[in-house]
Amino acid sequence: MSGDLFHAASIEVAVPAETAFAYLSDGLRQGEWTLGSWNRELAGDGLFRGTSLFSGADTFVRITAHPEQLLVDYEVGSAPDRLLRVNSARIVPGPAVGRPGGTCLIALTKWRGPSEDDVGWQRGCSAFDTEIHMIKGRLELGF
Repeated sequence: MSGDLFHAASIEVAVPAETAFAYLSDGLRQGEWTLGSWNRELAGDGLFRGTSLFSGADTFVRITAHPEQLLVDYEVGSAPDRLLRVNSARIVPGPAVGRPGGTCLIALTKWRGPSEDDVGWQRGCSAFDTEIHMIKGRLELGF
């Protein structure tokens, strides 16, 4: 699903929801699958820095994990003082939606930032469509 303000990518994964949540809420492990913030490192007090594979620029991320909801919010920006809460991941246990035990559904959602141009927005949407498959592969292969 994509539009002018919102994009989502989703997939079924053959791991328990808690396993997926732990992976998606780990700021260092996120650097294994997010194309816009690769090779993640801790930059201080819950703030992470990675390198965009698109531009080579630094990308900063602050993660807020909500374990009771299996929801992860990602504040993202080009500098620590320019973070916007534009990305999130929602994990749903498979049995809650009629799927087998030991599975889950993952949805990545992206909101368009107020200054994001059309090229950057399309690139971000395409990245999400790829990243959801990277997440599935890493989780199911036990990376």
